[in-house]
Amino acid sequence: QVQLVESGGGLVQPGGSLRLSCAASGFTFSTYRMRWYRQAPGKERELVATITNAGGSTNYANSVKGRFTISRDNAKNTVYLQMNSLKPEDTAVYFCNAQNILLQRYDYWGQGTQVTVSS
Repeated sequence: QVQLVESGGGLVQPGGSLRLSCAASGFTFSTYRMRWYRQAPGKERELVATITNAGGSTNYANSVKGRFTISRDNAKNTVYLQMNSLKPEDTAVYFCNAQNILLQRYDYWGQGTQVTVSS
C-alpha cells in the first residue's frame, strides 16, 4: 500500500539545522509533486515547500525562504527538507505530501515528524 514515512525531526537549538526525509513507497514516485507542510499547536496546517515531479522547480513559504531547501532523489523515492537557521517559530509537526501531477485525487500524506526549536 501507499506509504510516506517522515524522519529526521527532533530537538534543536535556535540557529541550528535539521534535515528531514520522507521515504515513499507503493506508488510511482517520479509522477508525483512533493510538498512539505507543517502544523504548530493551535494553528492551521501551513504549506512550507513544493518540488515538481522531476525536481526542476521549487517554491517556498516566505517564512522559510533562504533558510530551507527542498530536494528529491527519484532513484531513492525520497524527498528531503534541509532546514537551516532554525527559529522557535519553526516548531511544528512536519508532514510530507504527494500529489499526482495529472490525477490530483491521488493525494497522500505521511504521519509527520516533530521538530522542536528551543534553547
